[in-house]
Amino acid sequence: MSATNTDLTTLTATAAVDAIRSGDCSAREVFDAYRAAAAADDLNAYLWVADDAPSAPSEDAPLAGVPLAVKDLFCTEGVPSQAGSKILEGYRPPYTASVVARLAAAGAPLLGKTNQDEFAMGSSNENSAFGPVLNPWDRTRVPGGSSGGSAAAVAAGSAPWALGTDTGGSIRQPAALCGIVGLKPTYGTVSRFGMIAFASSLDQAGPLTRDVTDAALLLRQMVGQDERDSTSIGFPGEIGRPSAHSLEGIRLGVPEELSGEGLGIDAGVLETFNATLKLAEGLGATVQTCRLPHAPHALAAYYVLAPAEASSNLARYDGVRYGACVEDGGLVGMYTKTRSQGFGREVKRRIMLGTYSLSSGYYEAYYGSAQRVRTKIAEDFAAAFGTFDFVVTPTAPTAAFELGAKTADPMSMYVNDYCTVPMSLAGIPAISIPNGFDGGLPTGFQLAGPAFSENRILDAAFALEQAIGFDASGARRNLG
Repeated sequence: MSATNTDLTTLTATAAVDAIRSGDCSAREVFDAYRAAAAADDLNAYLWVADDAPSAPSEDAPLAGVPLAVKDLFCTEGVPSQAGSKILEGYRPPYTASVVARLAAAGAPLLGKTNQDEFAMGSSNENSAFGPVLNPWDRTRVPGGSSGGSAAAVAAGSAPWALGTDTGGSIRQPAALCGIVGLKPTYGTVSRFGMIAFASSLDQAGPLTRDVTDAALLLRQMVGQDERDSTSIGFPGEIGRPSAHSLEGIRLGVPEELSGEGLGIDAGVLETFNATLKLAEGLGATVQTCRLPHAPHALAAYYVLAPAEASSNLARYDGVRYGACVEDGGLVGMYTKTRSQGFGREVKRRIMLGTYSLSSGYYEAYYGSAQRVRTKIAEDFAAAFGTFDFVVTPTAPTAAFELGAKTADPMSMYVNDYCTVPMSLAGIPAISIPNGFDGGLPTGFQLAGPAFSENRILDAAFALEQAIGFDASGARRNLG
């Protein structure tokens, strides 16, 4: 391989690191190739693209200069960080989020900022104030959300890897719909400092990559305790490079509550899921039914807890300190017009839901009850992991749906996170890998494990990935 006869954007990030280290190409050549691809993006995946490459990384930088696309939810010093919202349009923070800074120090310079659902509230990337992102497999369909821009950029080949956030499925669900890998780490293992808050007890940063090896490589540099984040607990040990080719001795639990018929999961998605279970058995895994009895209540609990935290976190956007300000001759009028014009419909809906559930006379009935359900869900997972190594489900109930198909019905949009929300409420790690197609569109297979089991999840996902042999080139061909 050499830079003169290979399209560098076809390489996985790990292969690009190896190529730079071997001298087959330079970090500058890799950055320039991706910068050109990002600048030519016509999926609306990017909201900002770097003008030029930074100085070359040190020779021992573990990520070797392979650039990184970053969701608009992360603060980046001097670079627009808008959370997909008009209320922060043009905002350039005076500091950089810890995880972005860690990755830059490890040799992953900022390539661009990616589009997203406003304040990470959405499952289709249609809630962005800057327009929807298109799915590279089919431009008439959504890429998933809220990290849809990051997922689409990786799938389309305009980024080697990307940073996303996951509150109730916002890494895993778009990864499934775009045919890539998405990992939500154990809550607290990656710093939230500088990540614009949606729901602080749920938000977690994670990688979106072309394969499992890339996810492990990026995650290794992301984890770590940060004194600026009081919820940061770091990671015991080091994230290793996955290498398993067998699932011998692995016990997979399949919860009826998240994978059975009659749950609104499309037949094609169930077909690819069951085919993947057969592959797992062929690799030596034991597959049995398990129970998560409180999982059916997860979505309802999530849509009390997350909006409640959002109503508190988004109170800071008042037109006084930073962001948009609509003058009205008086303080109350300024607050009202700034927030009504600055926030989109979905964000206002969730603020109102959250404020209501926290209000006097309703707090215990809604917020308190939801917290108790959250505890029960965590206990269900703990019980399941007493018997099984991993719990496995379809990642999303459908493949990518058409743009506009669910925007008029919030509930039909919310159920896209039915299979991912329980893991978020429990704070446990989960990964989505592409496992096949439904009507020519990719589907995802989700593996979840106990807290801090990322290495074992990555190994199992790697073994399955090799057996599945998913062809991700279709997304790139469709862009031609």
